[in-house]
Amino acid sequence: MNFLSFLPTAIIILNIIFIILLIFFERKDPTATWAWLLILTLIPVLGFILYLFFGVTPKKRKLYQKKQQEDELNNRIKDGNCPLEDQKLNFGHLEQSIMRIGFKNEIPAEIGYNDLKIYSSGQEKFKDLFQDLRDAEKFIHANYYIINDDELGNKFIRILSEKAEAGIEVRLLYDKMGCRELSRYSIFNLEDAGVEVVSFAPFVLDINYRNHRKNVIIDGKIGYLGGINIGDEYLGCSDHFGDWRDTHLKIQGESVNSQQYRFLLDWKFASGNDLLKEEKYFPKNKVKGRSAVQIVSSGPDSREAEIKAMFLKMIYEAEKSIYIQTPYFIPDQSMLEALKIATRSGVDVKIMIPDRGDHPFVYAANNSFVGQLLEAGARCYRYTRGFLHSKTICIDSRVLSIGTTNMDVRSFKLNFEINAFIYDKGKARWHDNLFKEDLKFSSEITREEFKNRGWTMKLRESVSRLLSPIL
Repeated sequence: MNFLSFLPTAIIILNIIFIILLIFFERKDPTATWAWLLILTLIPVLGFILYLFFGVTPKKRKLYQKKQQEDELNNRIKDGNCPLEDQKLNFGHLEQSIMRIGFKNEIPAEIGYNDLKIYSSGQEKFKDLFQDLRDAEKFIHANYYIINDDELGNKFIRILSEKAEAGIEVRLLYDKMGCRELSRYSIFNLEDAGVEVVSFAPFVLDINYRNHRKNVIIDGKIGYLGGINIGDEYLGCSDHFGDWRDTHLKIQGESVNSQQYRFLLDWKFASGNDLLKEEKYFPKNKVKGRSAVQIVSSGPDSREAEIKAMFLKMIYEAEKSIYIQTPYFIPDQSMLEALKIATRSGVDVKIMIPDRGDHPFVYAANNSFVGQLLEAGARCYRYTRGFLHSKTICIDSRVLSIGTTNMDVRSFKLNFEINAFIYDKGKARWHDNLFKEDLKFSSEITREEFKNRGWTMKLRESVSRLLSPIL
């Protein structure tokens, strides 16, 4: 028997062995396991290669478990983690029930009081961010998923370089997948100016587990986080997307230290350099704002999906309204059921998604899950004035979350994310008014429209749903 005649049998045997190993290693997530089993069965060789890039191999799992243990150890030696009861917060049952979920996390999310500024466009955000970067006196810590080699990206790079050359400590953490268009020349210019630049992804064959955080800390006094990356399209300068509707947050106050702590944990993981015990990075903030905030992060290194758990608690506690904006509406079953239950309980559930997708399968996947909510009685809209990239959820005009987390399986399980949970009725009402303003530039998806969609869309939806656990 020659080699070529034996090859098909060898492939089948190896594929069966790999399927058995996959079932063993992916026990925590049956839906993802079934998706991978389908791929391995239909395309054995290519499926194996895809798993090396996109799956949680034993080596990746071991590294993330080590990171998880180190993060928890660092948290135990960190001062200031006090339970909710010790903080003597004057909030109602709704707020406190959500806050407690944050305090039960492996890294408890403390409550801090802050002055907040919410941005609804890139123009507003970058005007303030670039000025704050220029005014930095001690250090700049920045973590971005996407930094493009375009006009805005080059401006950002120039500012960081100038500050480093002026003697300011500058550290930049970027994601390899998100920054795949960032040239080696740009990175060299940053390093040559004295900026410490580190990519987050620890694996060569890893384009699936991404640091999706957008987290900037300036002098330990100012923090930025939200959905807006560094690129011209976030200013509405894309021929394909046009106007870009997004939401971002500027924080001044006690919660900046929580942002800093998250950044330094990520920095230690990516660079091996531990700065967590350096007091100069955690100055006492003099700003004592009125907005109570919890900074919550999650990722594949988490024991639980912390941000998802907070979202679920918000949905279950809502009595009047749930307003969600997300570019990717691909929820898992628990999130979908929670929204259905809220709708059937009489809560005003409104979901806003883009009128177009920026990735293959996304539009069809969004459409598929929206259809189920329409059947339950929720109201769903497509934003038509450009691209909607905003990632927000607000309940009862009382509790608001702004951050990097999409309402999809990828953000809940595969990406490293960070969100601010805001307990401020004024800011929540501001968001709801903005949501209602966005409705003027949106078209409602009716049940009749959904039922009359063509067979090609139905086919695309079916394929997208099968792949949704790993999209």
